[in-house]
Amino acid sequence: MDFWIRAAQLILSLSILIVLHEFGHFIPARLFKTRVEKFYLFFDPYFALFKKKIGDTEWGIGWLPLGGYVKISGMVDESMDKEQLALPPQPWEFRSKPAWQRLIVMLGGVTVNIIVGFLIFIMVLFVWGEEKVDQKKLHHGMAVHPYLEQFGFESGDRVLIVDGVKNEDVQRLGGAILIFDKRHFTVQHQNGKIEQINLPEDIGTKMWENNVEMSAFDFRHFMGEVDSVAPKSVAKRFGIMKGDKILAVDGKEIEYYDQFQSAMFHSKGKKVSLTIERNDSTFTKNTKIGKDGVFGILGDHKYTPDTSAIFTQTYSFGEAFGSGFGKGLKTMYSNVAQFKYVFTSKGASSVGGFGSIGKLFPTSWNWQAFWTLTALLSMMLAVMNLLPIPALDGGHVMFLLYEIITGRAASQNVMEKAQYVGFFLLIGLLLFANGNDLIKWLFG
Repeated sequence: MDFWIRAAQLILSLSILIVLHEFGHFIPARLFKTRVEKFYLFFDPYFALFKKKIGDTEWGIGWLPLGGYVKISGMVDESMDKEQLALPPQPWEFRSKPAWQRLIVMLGGVTVNIIVGFLIFIMVLFVWGEEKVDQKKLHHGMAVHPYLEQFGFESGDRVLIVDGVKNEDVQRLGGAILIFDKRHFTVQHQNGKIEQINLPEDIGTKMWENNVEMSAFDFRHFMGEVDSVAPKSVAKRFGIMKGDKILAVDGKEIEYYDQFQSAMFHSKGKKVSLTIERNDSTFTKNTKIGKDGVFGILGDHKYTPDTSAIFTQTYSFGEAFGSGFGKGLKTMYSNVAQFKYVFTSKGASSVGGFGSIGKLFPTSWNWQAFWTLTALLSMMLAVMNLLPIPALDGGHVMFLLYEIITGRAASQNVMEKAQYVGFFLLIGLLLFANGNDLIKWLFG
């Protein structure tokens, strides 16, 4: 059931964004009196689930849910309609229009995605507000990834100020370091001491290489019962079962899950002694921790002690407009900045397809989460479509800018070959990304 709820949210979200994106091409094309032959949600090789011709345009829904398209007369696109392109240009065709008009048509989809992203962020903040954290009520402090202990952070810390700005978040602090290059933190330790921590400039890369990423900071959870055990993990080989409770590591009592995480991290490749409670009985057993320091269990988050620290910040429409616009800008920057991590060996294996995107959605229908994720995807689609890859909008924009600057259009032969190259690149990327999802599903 969880799968189908996530799948439904993903399909609805992408369908909305695809239709709006294609309208971004359709509307300026029609304003410039360019004929649009087809407008499709999803692709329709061989047949369509639905189609109806209205005027010059065939409207339809394809059976292959990998995107959507508008077929504009006289344009070298994925349809590769060579018969039409072999005929003399007609006044209603794309190729007959001035370069500046063609540029506006090609930028229309991306422009709509950006505007939609901004509008959704604004409305989400106006309707639902935003979750923030009251540091005064964070009595147990934060869970800190053990990798960050070497820089002075400790589990139980409260991060008060980040680069001169009051901190009202916990779970996004990892992204603040990784993506937004935040380096200066004012921290209050559990003993009350306030300390200034300055991180090295290359900390983002180091966090990425050491699998710290977004799990750098979180709410603390008591070491309650084990909720799940990862397949083929140390915990699975050890014999840990759902419902077990880990009481101590090497005789040292464990109160919080992050303390256990730290003990595993600092025991990489070593043997440890675990004290386990199971069905009202206690036993001790030795096991060897892998080189990655990962044990492979998840606790039950009902044992989170500081939920009262979370409050909802409400916004007037004016406040929501400013904050939502800022959130949209940060999201766009984040999508661009992440490329520095994607183009690494670890980044390549981290690229995910529809399965990874689907897992972002909650397992129960939540409109606030749905629209927030739709805004994120809208900004992501805008950035991806602007990449200068033939077959994407960015590829067409690249050729049009060349034409505007030099006064010479690329030949039809060059455009067709570029379209083929871009098409195969996109298919390869699609297979690679979804192949990664399949491998993770099969092998964990």
